[in-house]
Amino acid sequence: MGKLTHIVNWARIKSPWVLHFNTGACNACDIEIIAALTPRYDLERFGVQLKGTPRHADILLCSGPVTRQVECRLKMIYEQMPEPKFVVAVGTCACSGGVFDGCYNVKSGINAAIPVSAYIPGCPASPKAIIDGVVKLLQSLEAEEEKKEK
Repeated sequence: MGKLTHIVNWARIKSPWVLHFNTGACNACDIEIIAALTPRYDLERFGVQLKGTPRHADILLCSGPVTRQVECRLKMIYEQMPEPKFVVAVGTCACSGGVFDGCYNVKSGINAAIPVSAYIPGCPASPKAIIDGVVKLLQSLEAEEEKKEK
Protein backbone atom coordinates (compact mmCIF):
# COMPACT_ATOMS: atom_id res chain seq x y z
CA MET A 1 0.00 0.00 0.00
CA GLY A 2 1.42 3.36 -1.01
CA LYS A 3 2.03 6.34 1.23
CA LEU A 4 -0.67 8.40 -0.49
CA THR A 5 -3.29 5.68 0.05
CA HIS A 6 -2.24 5.41 3.69
CA ILE A 7 -2.61 9.18 4.20
CA VAL A 8 -6.03 9.26 2.51
CA ASN A 9 -7.30 6.35 4.63
CA TRP A 10 -5.91 7.95 7.79
CA ALA A 11 -7.68 11.24 6.97
CA ARG A 12 -11.00 9.49 6.30
CA ILE A 13 -10.84 7.62 9.59
CA LYS A 14 -9.82 10.66 11.64
CA SER A 15 -12.22 13.12 9.99
CA PRO A 16 -15.16 11.38 8.30
CA TRP A 17 -17.77 13.45 6.53
CA VAL A 18 -21.35 12.26 6.81
CA LEU A 19 -24.43 12.74 4.70
CA HIS A 20 -27.81 12.38 6.38
CA PHE A 21 -30.62 10.92 4.26
CA ASN A 22 -34.20 10.23 5.38
CA THR A 23 -35.83 7.50 3.31
CA GLY A 24 -39.33 8.09 4.67
CA ALA A 25 -39.30 7.80 8.44
CA CYS A 26 -41.44 9.54 11.03
CA ASN A 27 -38.60 12.08 11.62
CA ALA A 28 -37.88 11.00 15.21
CA CYS A 29 -34.50 9.52 14.21
CA ASP A 30 -33.76 12.60 12.11
CA ILE A 31 -34.21 14.79 15.16
CA GLU A 32 -31.84 12.54 17.12
CA ILE A 33 -29.21 12.58 14.34
CA ILE A 34 -29.30 16.38 14.25
CA ALA A 35 -29.16 16.46 18.07
CA ALA A 36 -25.99 14.34 17.94
CA LEU A 37 -24.40 17.03 15.77
CA THR A 38 -25.27 19.89 18.15
CA PRO A 39 -22.78 21.21 20.73
CA ARG A 40 -24.52 19.29 23.54
CA TYR A 41 -23.41 15.89 22.20
CA ASP A 42 -20.72 17.25 19.85
CA LEU A 43 -20.12 14.55 17.28
CA GLU A 44 -17.58 16.92 15.73
CA ARG A 45 -15.10 16.17 18.54
CA PHE A 46 -14.43 12.92 16.67
CA GLY A 47 -13.84 14.87 13.45
CA VAL A 48 -17.27 14.10 12.00
CA GLN A 49 -18.74 16.82 9.80
CA LEU A 50 -22.15 16.98 8.16
CA LYS A 51 -21.98 17.51 4.40
CA GLY A 52 -24.73 18.35 1.94
CA THR A 53 -23.51 16.39 -1.06
CA PRO A 54 -22.78 12.69 -1.53
CA ARG A 55 -19.68 13.50 -3.57
CA HIS A 56 -17.94 14.75 -0.41
CA ALA A 57 -19.34 12.21 2.07
CA ASP A 58 -17.61 9.14 3.48
CA ILE A 59 -20.51 7.87 5.60
CA LEU A 60 -24.21 7.82 4.67
CA LEU A 61 -26.46 8.05 7.75
CA CYS A 62 -29.86 6.66 6.75
CA SER A 63 -33.05 6.80 8.76
CA GLY A 64 -36.33 5.19 7.79
CA PRO A 65 -37.31 2.15 5.75
CA VAL A 66 -36.68 1.76 2.04
CA THR A 67 -39.84 2.64 0.14
CA ARG A 68 -40.44 1.88 -3.52
CA GLN A 69 -40.49 5.62 -4.21
CA VAL A 70 -37.09 6.36 -2.67
CA GLU A 71 -35.16 3.18 -3.54
CA CYS A 72 -33.69 4.47 -6.84
CA ARG A 73 -32.72 7.80 -5.21
CA LEU A 74 -30.97 5.99 -2.38
CA LYS A 75 -29.01 3.85 -4.84
CA MET A 76 -28.09 6.94 -6.88
CA ILE A 77 -26.81 8.78 -3.79
CA TYR A 78 -24.83 5.70 -2.74
CA GLU A 79 -23.24 5.42 -6.19
CA GLN A 80 -22.22 9.10 -6.14
CA MET A 81 -20.18 8.64 -2.94
CA PRO A 82 -16.43 8.09 -3.39
CA GLU A 83 -14.79 4.83 -2.33
CA PRO A 84 -14.39 3.71 0.40
CA LYS A 85 -17.95 4.47 1.47
CA PHE A 86 -19.92 3.32 4.48
CA VAL A 87 -23.61 3.21 5.32
CA VAL A 88 -25.04 3.45 8.83
CA ALA A 89 -28.68 2.46 9.38
CA VAL A 90 -30.07 4.59 12.22
CA GLY A 91 -33.23 3.43 13.99
CA THR A 92 -35.39 0.33 13.88
CA CYS A 93 -37.04 1.35 10.61
CA ALA A 94 -33.70 1.65 8.83
CA CYS A 95 -32.46 -1.63 10.33
CA SER A 96 -35.48 -3.81 9.52
CA GLY A 97 -38.39 -1.75 8.27
CA GLY A 98 -39.75 -1.32 11.80
CA VAL A 99 -43.45 -0.58 12.18
CA PHE A 100 -43.67 0.08 8.43
CA ASP A 101 -42.50 -3.43 7.46
CA GLY A 102 -45.22 -5.22 5.54
CA CYS A 103 -46.79 -2.06 4.11
CA TYR A 104 -47.53 -2.19 0.40
CA ASN A 105 -44.91 0.43 -0.52
CA VAL A 106 -42.14 -0.54 1.94
CA LYS A 107 -39.45 -2.98 0.86
CA SER A 108 -37.63 -3.36 4.21
CA GLY A 109 -34.56 -1.86 5.91
CA ILE A 110 -31.73 -0.02 4.16
CA ASN A 111 -29.93 -3.29 3.39
CA ALA A 112 -32.70 -4.13 0.91
CA ALA A 113 -31.24 -1.50 -1.44
CA ILE A 114 -27.57 -0.92 -0.51
CA PRO A 115 -24.96 -2.63 1.70
CA VAL A 116 -24.95 -1.48 5.33
CA SER A 117 -21.76 -1.20 7.40
CA ALA A 118 -23.31 -0.55 10.83
CA TYR A 119 -26.73 -0.81 12.45
CA ILE A 120 -27.90 1.45 15.28
CA PRO A 121 -31.21 0.13 16.65
CA GLY A 122 -33.74 2.08 18.65
CA CYS A 123 -37.03 3.85 18.13
CA PRO A 124 -35.75 6.50 18.01
CA ALA A 125 -32.05 5.85 18.36
CA SER A 126 -30.62 8.19 20.99
CA PRO A 127 -27.82 10.64 20.15
CA LYS A 128 -25.52 8.68 22.48
CA ALA A 129 -26.27 5.46 20.55
CA ILE A 130 -25.64 7.22 17.24
CA ILE A 131 -22.29 8.57 18.47
CA ASP A 132 -21.37 5.13 19.84
CA GLY A 133 -22.24 3.46 16.54
CA VAL A 134 -20.24 5.92 14.44
CA VAL A 135 -17.24 5.70 16.79
CA LYS A 136 -17.34 1.87 16.71
CA LEU A 137 -17.46 1.98 12.90
CA LEU A 138 -14.43 4.27 12.86
CA GLN A 139 -12.58 2.01 15.32
CA SER A 140 -13.26 -1.04 13.16
CA LEU A 141 -11.95 0.84 10.11
CA GLU A 142 -8.84 1.83 12.04
CA ALA A 143 -8.30 -1.81 13.09
CA GLU A 144 -8.62 -2.93 9.45
CA GLU A 145 -6.11 -0.27 8.42
CA GLU A 146 -3.62 -1.48 11.03
CA LYS A 147 -4.13 -5.09 9.90
CA LYS A 148 -3.33 -4.10 6.29
CA GLU A 149 -0.12 -2.39 7.40
CA LYS A 150 1.19 -5.58 9.02
